[in-house]
Amino acid sequence: MKLYPQLFIFDLDGVITDTAEQHYIAWKEMAQEIGIEIDRKFNESLKGVSRGDSLEKILNLNKDLHLSEEEKAELMKKKNDAYRKLIMSIEPEDIYPGIGELLEKLKDDDIKIALGSASKNAPFIIKQLQIEHYFDYVVDPETVENGKPAPDIFQKAADELGVAYDKCVGIEDAIAGVTAINEAGMLSIGVGDKIHLKHADYVVEDTAELKFETIINRFENISK
Repeated sequence: MKLYPQLFIFDLDGVITDTAEQHYIAWKEMAQEIGIEIDRKFNESLKGVSRGDSLEKILNLNKDLHLSEEEKAELMKKKNDAYRKLIMSIEPEDIYPGIGELLEKLKDDDIKIALGSASKNAPFIIKQLQIEHYFDYVVDPETVENGKPAPDIFQKAADELGVAYDKCVGIEDAIAGVTAINEAGMLSIGVGDKIHLKHADYVVEDTAELKFETIINRFENISK
């Protein structure tokens, strides 16, 4: 008899859909307002990172810039307002290949599904994608003390659904996200470059490769 996980926890950006470009444009515009230039390479370091921590990374590029908490809050609001305008056009066709089928299979097998994204806009995005009904729980990043690479977001999802950490599978595309899953004591699946995500228990280059039976076999082998 196969050993099945009880909960799958998905990241959003880079796993279910891609709003990285929208994030990049919004952060770049905000940074330019305060005289800081960021490029796409720097933007890679913001993937999977909370809004507040992303802002701090940008501000660290200019050590002479000292902002109050109120000014920081205003900058984050500007970035989010710009980002939300950019994501208004997201639709079901923007779901990555294989994700819809995997969500459907998990539901058919009565395996719980959670969303563990650092994005405060995650509920809006999954509604735009018309997949919100698949999720048993969506973590509010405001309710966890530490963002990725700390394990808090993934542990929060498991705790709220009453599932032991070693019975969970986490799927991420970012280095910080995979680290968070590992720190939580869950099976980590990385989507993307196998070198960058070599610390994941299992890596696929594309979401179309996220096959249910293969993941279950990996889970069973690591759980023995």
